[in-house]
Amino acid sequence: MRERVLITGGASGIGAAIAERCVEDGYEPVVIDIAGSGVKADLSDPDKTADALRNVLSKGPITRLVNNVGIICPASIEDQTIEELERVWSLNVRCAMQCVQALLPGMKEQQFGRIVNMASRTVLGKELRTAYAGSKAGLVAMAKVWALELGKYGITANAIGPGPIMTELWKKGNPPDSEKTKAIVKSVAVGRLGEPADVANAASFLLDRRSGFVTGQILYVCGGLTVSAAPM
Repeated sequence: MRERVLITGGASGIGAAIAERCVEDGYEPVVIDIAGSGVKADLSDPDKTADALRNVLSKGPITRLVNNVGIICPASIEDQTIEELERVWSLNVRCAMQCVQALLPGMKEQQFGRIVNMASRTVLGKELRTAYAGSKAGLVAMAKVWALELGKYGITANAIGPGPIMTELWKKGNPPDSEKTKAIVKSVAVGRLGEPADVANAASFLLDRRSGFVTGQILYVCGGLTVSAAPM
């Protein structure tokens, strides 16, 4: 029986690439998303999230988790609304904590677990990302806390910080004709934008049983953008 990996927001983009890589690695991906062919649920709703988690866990424990689901809601600090902030934090942060809490009993029983939070390079700063960057920084911080609290159970918790990855979500927040977007592309050290498979490769490493000595870290998958002098 293949070990299962829960991936939130795994119907498209980075999540779909991670699900595909999980199949290649011999796991069974379990996707919860509002769209796609997996377990359908609106993860912005805590009650519907709980129902979906009960559904997937009714088939047995899941010891690997990728907290991938997220939204952006770009706006300046003057224009960012409280409603947008609450929406972003509910989906990006609350959902992640809720998933960990649901899977944790099974992980502790197995004395093994892998938690991967999908953060973002924007935690280092980017204009028009008050709600989004704040939520992603929260995912990094929570991974560090979970690493400390759960390490004794054989559970690791890490974050991935993707840079400019060509997904519909990224293109929505970074119009190709924008001068800021063009500056981002020019500043990538490897000379190209990232692909979802680049992030899936990093997730594969962190989900592996052999990665048990890596915890509480953020792995930037950004083509060198974090060491670039150009603004994000």
